[in-house]
Amino acid sequence: MAIRKIVKLGDDALRKICKPVDKFNLRLATLLKDMADTMYQAEGVGLAAPQVGILRRAVVIDCSEKRDGLIELVNPEIIARSEETQCGREGCLSLPGRAGIVTRPMRVTVRAQDRHGEFFELQAEGLLARAVCHELDHLDGVLYIDSMEREMTPEEIEADNRRAEQQAEERA
Repeated sequence: MAIRKIVKLGDDALRKICKPVDKFNLRLATLLKDMADTMYQAEGVGLAAPQVGILRRAVVIDCSEKRDGLIELVNPEIIARSEETQCGREGCLSLPGRAGIVTRPMRVTVRAQDRHGEFFELQAEGLLARAVCHELDHLDGVLYIDSMEREMTPEEIEADNRRAEQQAEERA
């Protein structure tokens, strides 16, 4: 397990357009594993390669409650998005302590490759669709703050965190 350093707002890597992955080898597998380990350690739901300083089109996402639903997307591309939207809180591991209100599609379809170069499609809805859009934006140098409707206050963030904790306790 290798935890990589997550770059923060102000690092040039976050504003660059990433290059496609063209070698599906041990180096890519290691990157994806390290990204997943880093995401889990930071308690995030997604992480894009530029967030660890690697300018390649690769992301990892896990929105599952038990953290057992890892999705790896290499060279991902959104090929369809619903007209129906969702509006809600977004944060980012590269902007710790901040959150904003962002509107995203309710559903997206993504075409990507796996760690072996095999193509597949993923249908995503709700939180997963939000995470996919957020992470794919990173690959083009776009951050959620570029499209947020407004930034949440620290008080709003704290209240939202408490609500989420209470809901998690009720489900347990």
